[in-house]
Amino acid sequence: MYMFQCDKRGVVRRHGMHKIYIKIFILFFMRRILAVLIIFVMLAPSLGENVYNIKDSEENETTTSIATYDFLIIAPDQWLDSLQPFVDFKEMHNVKTKLVGLSECLKMNGRDDAEKVKYYIKYAYDTWEIKYVLLVGGRKPGFKERWWMPVRYVYNSFGSGFWAEPKFLSDLYFADLYDSNGNFQSWDTNNNGIYGEWRNGSVDKGIDLKPDVFIGRWPARSEEEVKIVVEKTIDYEEHAYGSTWARRIVVAAGDTYPEYPSYEGEITTSEALQYLEGYNVTKLYTSDGTLKGWRDIVREVNKGCGILYLDGHGNPMSWTTHMPNSTEWIPDFKVTRMIYLKNNGMYPICIVGGCHNSQFNVSFTNTFKIYEGIDKWYRYLYKGENSPECWSWWITRKMGGGSVATLGCTALGYTKEDKKSWDGATTWLEPHFFWEYGVNGTKIIGAVWGKDLRDYLNRYPIDWDSPPESDSAIDAKTVEEWVLFGDPTLPIGGYSD
Repeated sequence: MYMFQCDKRGVVRRHGMHKIYIKIFILFFMRRILAVLIIFVMLAPSLGENVYNIKDSEENETTTSIATYDFLIIAPDQWLDSLQPFVDFKEMHNVKTKLVGLSECLKMNGRDDAEKVKYYIKYAYDTWEIKYVLLVGGRKPGFKERWWMPVRYVYNSFGSGFWAEPKFLSDLYFADLYDSNGNFQSWDTNNNGIYGEWRNGSVDKGIDLKPDVFIGRWPARSEEEVKIVVEKTIDYEEHAYGSTWARRIVVAAGDTYPEYPSYEGEITTSEALQYLEGYNVTKLYTSDGTLKGWRDIVREVNKGCGILYLDGHGNPMSWTTHMPNSTEWIPDFKVTRMIYLKNNGMYPICIVGGCHNSQFNVSFTNTFKIYEGIDKWYRYLYKGENSPECWSWWITRKMGGGSVATLGCTALGYTKEDKKSWDGATTWLEPHFFWEYGVNGTKIIGAVWGKDLRDYLNRYPIDWDSPPESDSAIDAKTVEEWVLFGDPTLPIGGYSD
């Protein structure tokens, strides 16, 4: 009897005894499989614990390995390539930078685009521990108000009739993420879709207002403007340190309120100067004849200076002040006269005290909006809201001259003379900016801005139960409207390395 036999195709077939061997083979391996299963069941709890611990370890490793960043830049997607050299420069100076397209931010949940951007900043703050934020983008061209980067209007309402200002722009909204109890700050505490409201019958009480991140904006209206400010900012931060021009400050002021006995602008700028040491100071004052008009400012800026501080009156199109004890205005420093700024490579940080110099929603198209009514059209022209771009941004994005960063008001600016207490407002805020830098030693411009606002709110806490247009409402508006056009991570005086 044969165990194997080939068929006609040569394939081995099993006969007879092969069935017995198969049964033995199955029994042998079944016993071993059963033994393995018993051991597995007995050890299952401890194995489960080991698997859980490994998973926890992996999660911990993932958590600890999440990248952290210092600086978040949000920009329209189509402008990202133009910002990459700036990102590379920041990384070279050990500023960990995250560049994000606006479309990514708009994936967040939110009631409108501005809130979505704010939630993304909150996410970046919570996840990456970012400290600084730069919003890139201003108003788009055209008659209709549309934005490259979302904005937030705040309804801390003031005035009536011709001077009514029911709303204004506030970038502080994007920086104030949490209150002191860790609650998200929507700036709409009564949930009616109107933000920062302080007017008759409705108040968004309890807004914290203190910035959790330090924020700046480049309100560029084109990619070319982005390229200009990138180049200017890198130039300043790379070359300002150690230069004689960067240790020079120019101040310009006069008799802000002729109806009062003192020269308010000159007093405020003089107070600011006392906080700076080691600076070569040039004072341009109407009281001594050194400031007769805009040409005096341009002449001194063109010599090179690290700081330019103007204190007086303004609108989106110009800045000026009064001759002493007179209602006469000096020839104003209009945006159209900035073509005479030739301080290429010697760009100052500019602090401008005046109304609306940083009102970045203006447009030349307002010149033609007579169809909205004669009264409204006249207000556009009288208030300078038909300027192609606002004064503060114009001087910042000026090619071959101008400033590297500018701080100013997006709305009506207030001084102590506007408060019943005769204390605070920009009369305190602006000089304290210099104190924070010169005395307290904060060197990064965004941090100086943010700490200045925090200190102001600590000194003048907001009473949300006071009526609209009260001193507290002025204090709130003073911080809400003060905006930084520039790189918030900019080191004042440039990098030393």
